[in-house]
Amino acid sequence: MRTFIVEADGGSRGNPGPAGYGAVVLDETTGEPLAEAAEFIGVATNNVAEYKGLVAGLKAAKALDPEARVHVRMDSKLVVEQMSGRWKIKHPDMKPLAAEAGRILPPGRVTYEWIPRERNKHADRLANEAMDAGKQGRRWEASDSTAALDAGAARSAAAASVDLPSGPPGDAAAGAARARAALAGRRPASPAAPPDVAPQDVPSEEDVPLSSESASSVGWGPADLGPPATFVLLRHGETALTPDKRFSGSGGTDPELSAIGRRQADAIAAALAARGTVQDIVSSPLRRCRETAQAVADRLGLGVRVEEGLRETHFGAWEGLTFGEVRERYPDDLTAWLASPDVEPTGGGESFATVGRRVAAARDALLDRYQGRTVLVVTHVTPVKELVRLALGAPQESLFRMELSAASVSVVAYYADGNASVRLFNDTSHLR
Repeated sequence: MRTFIVEADGGSRGNPGPAGYGAVVLDETTGEPLAEAAEFIGVATNNVAEYKGLVAGLKAAKALDPEARVHVRMDSKLVVEQMSGRWKIKHPDMKPLAAEAGRILPPGRVTYEWIPRERNKHADRLANEAMDAGKQGRRWEASDSTAALDAGAARSAAAASVDLPSGPPGDAAAGAARARAALAGRRPASPAAPPDVAPQDVPSEEDVPLSSESASSVGWGPADLGPPATFVLLRHGETALTPDKRFSGSGGTDPELSAIGRRQADAIAAALAARGTVQDIVSSPLRRCRETAQAVADRLGLGVRVEEGLRETHFGAWEGLTFGEVRERYPDDLTAWLASPDVEPTGGGESFATVGRRVAAARDALLDRYQGRTVLVVTHVTPVKELVRLALGAPQESLFRMELSAASVSVVAYYADGNASVRLFNDTSHLR
C-alpha cells in the first residue's frame, strides 16, 4: 500500500479577510511533489482556510491512489488536534469542514502531525499564490506555482547534508533511512538529536509567539520530561480606568472593557487563532477578563472556565484612585504597603502575600487539571506578576519592579520535575 505525505496550509489577510489555501501531495520516499492544489476562497478566517487546504490535499491524494495511506503535516495545531480527536470541534464554520475531511478516506488510513511553520513553506507559498491570484480577480493556475522550486531546493540541501553510509549493512540501512527522512523534510528519530525549535516571531495579526504544547517543539527543557503544562498569561484589555493607571481590583466597580479594550481583545483573539496552540481558556471572574476571554473563545470555538483564584487584588479604599491620589490621602499606609508584601491597603484590602498564596493555589489546581496542555489564562496585573514571580523563584518585592501593559502576553511552561520556564511579550502597540 502506498503512503503519501500531504502538507496543507491556509491563510487570511485580515482574519477574517481575503483567504486562500494550498496543499501538496508528496512521495513518502523521495519527497517529490506529486500534486498541488490551491484556491482563493473569498473572505474567511485562517482556520477555515486551513481546513479547506486539508480537504483539498486529501482529495488530491485520493485521486492519485484511493487505497493509499496518508500522513498529513500542518502547522495548524488546531486542525491537527481536532482531526486527531484530541480537541473538540465547536465552531460552526469548522464542523462541516472537519466532517468533510473525515469522509474522504477511512480514518484508519490518515494520520496527523503538527510541524513548525518554517517546515510547511511549500503549502504556505501555494496559499499565498492563491490569495495573490484572487486579488487580481483570477483563479490560481498550476503555472503560478513557484512553491515546488523552493521545496525542491530545500530537499536538495537536505540530501546534500546527509552522510551517505559507508559501513556495514546495518549502518547502510540506517543511513538510507536518514536520507529518506531528510528528503521527505522530516527529522529522523534520534535520542541524541536536539529538539526542534519553533519560530518565535513578534506578536502580530499573522502570528503570536506562543509555545506549542510540546516541550520538544519549543526547545524548553529535556524532551524526556514530557510536554509541559503551558500557561499563556493574558492581561485583560483596557477599561476606562486603565489609561490613568487607577487601582482597579476585585473590590471596586468591576468595569467593562472600553472601546480600545474591545479592539485589543479582538486583535489578540485573531492572533491566537492564527497561531492555533491554545487548547483551553480559563478566566478571572471579573467582567473585564471574562469579556476578553470570551472574545478569544468565540474565535477559537472554545468554552471559558472561570477560576475564582485568578481575580485581582482587593485594593480596599484605594479602588478607583491613582497612585498620586493614594499618596495624598493615605501617605503612611502607602509607604508601609510599598515596604512589605504583608501590609494590606487601607480599608481591609488584600496584601500581596495573601494574593500570592491564593494565586499559587489556583496555579496548582490548574496544573492538576491541564497537565501537558496549552491554556490561555486571562487575568490581571497582580496574578500575572505572581505567576511569573513564582516561576522565577523571585521575592515578592519583585512585584513592584514589573510593569504589564493591557492585553499583553506572557508564557510560563511547567515541567514534570517542578521547574518552569518564562517568556515575556509586553509590546501591545499592534493591538490599538
